[in-house]
This record gives sequence, structure tokens and C-alpha cells, in this order.
Amino acid sequence: MNSLLALSMPGWPEIIFILIIVLLLFGAKKLPELARGIGQSLGEFKKAREEFEREVQKSAVELEVKEAPDKQPHKPA
Repeated sequence: MNSLLALSMPGWPEIIFILIIVLLLFGAKKLPELARGIGQSLGEFKKAREEFEREVQKSAVELEVKEAPDKQPHKPA
């Protein structure tokens, strides 16, 4: 049970410690540029994910349309 707690999300002291280390590594002048780059990357990732989901839904609809005539009972002429 203790090992599960060790892998949980970091608390405020850990987050503050990580931010101090980042500040020391990159400096105060680079942090806004770094944050902007991360934000742009996340935006591109979100766009790519949404495009992928649209393609999957489009493929599923096309597959259903192709399978629909096969599922109907065959009527004699």
C-alpha cells in the first residue's frame, strides 16, 4: 500500500521544489519563452488528437455504411 502512495501525484512541497530547480536551470528570462513553447506544443497535440478522432469516426461511419446492405434480409425478386 505504501508503494502505491509513493507513485501518487506530487504535493505542493514537491511542486515548489521542481519549480525552483527549473528556475535555477533555465533562469527567469527563459521561463516565459519555455512556457510559450510548451503551450504551443500542447495546442498542436490537441489539434492532432482531434483530427485523429475525426478520422476514426469517419472510418467507422464508412464501415457501417458498407456493412448495412449485407445485414438486411435478402428478398426474392
